[in-house]
Amino acid sequence: MGKYLARRAAQLLVVSFIISVLAFLLVHLLPGDPSVTILGTNDTEANRAILFKQLGLDKPLWQQYITWVTAIFHGDLGQSYLNHLPVTQILTTGFPVDLELIVISQIIAFSVAIPLALVVARKPNQPLDTASSTAAFGLLALPPFVVAPIMVAVFAVGLGWFPATGWVPLTQSFTENLHHMILPSLAITAGSIAVYYRLFRSDLIATLQEDFITMARSKGLTNRRIMWRHAFRPSTFSLLAAAGVNIGALIAGTFVVEFLFALPGIGYSLVQAVYQRDYLVVQGISLVVAIAFVLIQFIVDFIFTVVDPRVVRE
Repeated sequence: MGKYLARRAAQLLVVSFIISVLAFLLVHLLPGDPSVTILGTNDTEANRAILFKQLGLDKPLWQQYITWVTAIFHGDLGQSYLNHLPVTQILTTGFPVDLELIVISQIIAFSVAIPLALVVARKPNQPLDTASSTAAFGLLALPPFVVAPIMVAVFAVGLGWFPATGWVPLTQSFTENLHHMILPSLAITAGSIAVYYRLFRSDLIATLQEDFITMARSKGLTNRRIMWRHAFRPSTFSLLAAAGVNIGALIAGTFVVEFLFALPGIGYSLVQAVYQRDYLVVQGISLVVAIAFVLIQFIVDFIFTVVDPRVVRE
């Protein structure tokens, strides 16, 4: 286990280094000139030279990269050109919104996908199974930026059940917070429900055909006991792996939903920074989100090897 963790940690460091280089070069490859945004009407050759020297943009790229990485190790991701807020403050302010959105969406996805798969796996290829599979394929074809406007039009504008935009902090009001978060969470959970349901259903059907399940039935065990004590756990490994990949992808997937619902999360700040050409904010958020995605995959991969002893640690 120690060698496995050391090898994975080394791979994580290499990937993180590559991500940092790409995030650094991202700003330099973007069109436009940051000096125009910063200086505004004072954008002259003399002022631009002074600004570039202050920001270190007059140095070679490799020196700029070393300076940037050194600052990151000291907790400094830079600050916004426009409002002069540190990028770390923007991230810490928006992180609770992203985290809550992902947690609620996954709770909804598991609450729908797992019970439905448990029901249809007992009698596959029946009308309920066919209807559920068809609905799952339909949900996969609907990205969040399509689902969100439809939900706003129906449940917010038409029925008035939920607010169309805005966010109330959890510390301020628990009920109002959930009232504002349910609709955005539903908008991003459609794809998760479809993936979890299809994977868990297929694995359950395969598990229920195994010899140890036949042995359990021959002992006279009830279907409920067989399902929960013998078939459930061996059928969750693919579900666990898919959940890890999906949660990592949702870090970026929430960005569009946050922008559409005006939720003050990391994604909303990133989209605004792109529109305003606030390059350091784009650079810092892109780096943190990419590192977070890789770190989540590392953790899930480790958990998967612990849960399933059959996985070879290579």
